[in-house]
Amino acid sequence: MRRLPLLLFVAAITMLVATTLPSVLAASTNSTSTAPTVVASSAGEKFLAAGIAFGLAAFGAGYGVGQSGAAAIAAVTEKAEVRTTALIFVVLAEAIAIYGFAIAILILGQSG
Repeated sequence: MRRLPLLLFVAAITMLVATTLPSVLAASTNSTSTAPTVVASSAGEKFLAAGIAFGLAAFGAGYGVGQSGAAAIAAVTEKAEVRTTALIFVVLAEAIAIYGFAIAILILGQSG
């Protein structure tokens, strides 16, 4: 379980490098001009951003459902009246994946 934070840190650094490297390279090739460089996002970068957004949201939702689902089952086993309250926490964790899907659709729908 101690490897999970390290894995998330490495994934975050990799995503940071993958998203900033194209703009840095484009700015360094046009460094002789004084006008500001505008880098247009390509379709590949949009697909990468949408995939990262949905992938991380799905990972977070899966982790949240696993943790809250296990706690909900334990709580319902001890006291059956808390079933609805426990179900609400599981549904809130599942909603994270829906938010990630919505953000991915927004990223892919941007023009430019």
